[in-house]
Amino acid sequence: MERLTKHQYWDKKERSAQLLEEKEAVLDQTVVEIIKRVRNEGDPAIRSFTEKFDRVQILDFIVSEEEFAEARKSVSPAFMKAIKHAAENISQYHKKQLEQSWLDMSEPGKVVGQKVTPLDRVAIYVPGGKAAYPSTVLMNAIPAKIAGVKHIYITTPPQADGKINPYVLVAAKEAGVENIYKIGGAQSIAAFAYGTESVPKVQKITGPGNAYVASAKKWVYGDVAIDMIAGPSEILVVADETANANFVAADLLSQAEHDEEARAVCITTSDTQADAIEQAVRSQTKNLARKEIIEKSLAQHGKIIVVNTLDDAFSIVNDIAPEHLQLMIANPMEKLGAVKHAGAIFLGNYSPEALGDYVAGPNHTLPTNGTATFASPLGVYDFMKKSSVIYYDKPSLLASADTIIEIANTEQLTAHAQSVQIRKEETDAKL
Repeated sequence: MERLTKHQYWDKKERSAQLLEEKEAVLDQTVVEIIKRVRNEGDPAIRSFTEKFDRVQILDFIVSEEEFAEARKSVSPAFMKAIKHAAENISQYHKKQLEQSWLDMSEPGKVVGQKVTPLDRVAIYVPGGKAAYPSTVLMNAIPAKIAGVKHIYITTPPQADGKINPYVLVAAKEAGVENIYKIGGAQSIAAFAYGTESVPKVQKITGPGNAYVASAKKWVYGDVAIDMIAGPSEILVVADETANANFVAADLLSQAEHDEEARAVCITTSDTQADAIEQAVRSQTKNLARKEIIEKSLAQHGKIIVVNTLDDAFSIVNDIAPEHLQLMIANPMEKLGAVKHAGAIFLGNYSPEALGDYVAGPNHTLPTNGTATFASPLGVYDFMKKSSVIYYDKPSLLASADTIIEIANTEQLTAHAQSVQIRKEETDAKL
């Protein structure tokens, strides 16, 4: 991992941003061509890209009941117990986010309010490249179900045998989703954004994916809603001298194993702690199954930043606005107010990021790439839309008529003013 001071961090940030922009420009060209072909050619284009990128031929995109049954037989009772436990906690947490329609009739002759309506059709992207993610199924499908979405579709890349990972299928069944499509990559995003012979057009696409998926979501946004443009997974650990260096290292590695582009950063107020964490990272990496991916991730994006004070640490935290933030410091609850920007905040030595990934209940689909400065975790609210409700009777409108006319004329929107004036004149004529 790279060792930096506070000043070196700020100097390097600007150079890294420029390199990222150049890389994204090349990626976008490829993705736009994929979207165009799927939009123009439909299913044949999807099959062509599936064969090219996933190296498998797919005739029927939809998972059959037989495949669901086969998947259920192949998973262990321990996994079924775990997935049910996680689903229950996720469901309990997200039910608290459910909003209700409301009407305010406190003034005679007036009704204002808000009508909350679930989306009708939603597609959930579940990654299936270097690993399978049944937890992503739960984190997206359960909030959608709680919101009341009628038609939920999952799209995920097929394996080499043309089937979907059984753990993903079992999680989908547990979450109450039965429409699973064997389509991955940018082609799946285009298919659900515009619809094809076999794929329905949806109102919103959610779920994380690789760089191609993220780029595709960016390009189809506006024709369809998206949750966010997810970048590589991130963790930032703030560790003072009270932190357990082995715990810190383990948590950094838990994100580095996602893929080579994952970001694992630690900020510490102690040179001695930095040495201990760096040594623990090297020691633990040797025994991990995804050692090669971890080493590449840490070489490219791993950092330990040594600062003088916790105030310096939180200044960098709020600049990075990390997806996952762990405060492994003395009395972390007291420092919660110092955090302005983070997707999910984990407090103390016994709240590892993996707790949030699987079982605590809050959503693990989180803003990345600094978007936590303005974005929130995925929630029930992402699968609902709101309509304003307004009713005024005649006396109530007339009481506000002069105000409306004055503002409309000031803005030179005379037709707006006329729409109220004509009602006022009709009333005056009858007097």
